[in-house]
Amino acid sequence: MRLTEFLLLLELIIFITIFIPTMVAFITGAPWVPTPTARVKKMLELGEIKPGHKVYDLGCGDGRMVHLAAKLYNADAVGIELSPLVYGWARVRNFFLKSKSKLLLRDFRKLSYKDADVICFYLLPNVLKIIGPKLAQELKPGTKVISYAFAVEGWEPVYTEPKDPAKNLSRILVYEAPTSFPK
Repeated sequence: MRLTEFLLLLELIIFITIFIPTMVAFITGAPWVPTPTARVKKMLELGEIKPGHKVYDLGCGDGRMVHLAAKLYNADAVGIELSPLVYGWARVRNFFLKSKSKLLLRDFRKLSYKDADVICFYLLPNVLKIIGPKLAQELKPGTKVISYAFAVEGWEPVYTEPKDPAKNLSRILVYEAPTSFPK
């Protein structure tokens, strides 16, 4: 095999293993738009996280939410990301920050959250329509679900942190199982 053929094959392999899954993540999940750090800290505060709590971030992006949950609250924090590119960036970040959080390259819609104490996300409404019923079935009483920007259709928040238009920060909606779920 000549060098040009080898490089072409290598490019094709990279395209198949990185670009295509990243596009699938973008289409079926949400684009990576990092949650502002001030809002991440507020979301974690609203989660009333205690040491050892199991905290999930669905579509964790660069992992900032789970890193801070582990660092500030000593939580068992797990970030789930579907895009290989974003996941890779999160792993690099975690390494340099010496984060105790865990990162999984998975589709968050296919995992179980029965052990969750807090679930955080910044997901689009069409994705929330899919994940909402799943969480309502699985979560134990008292589990906090915290959404940045978008409401989970049919759920009733127990608290809403208002928008901050001056700083271009969206609202935070806090739900609690089973209080927030449709009757």
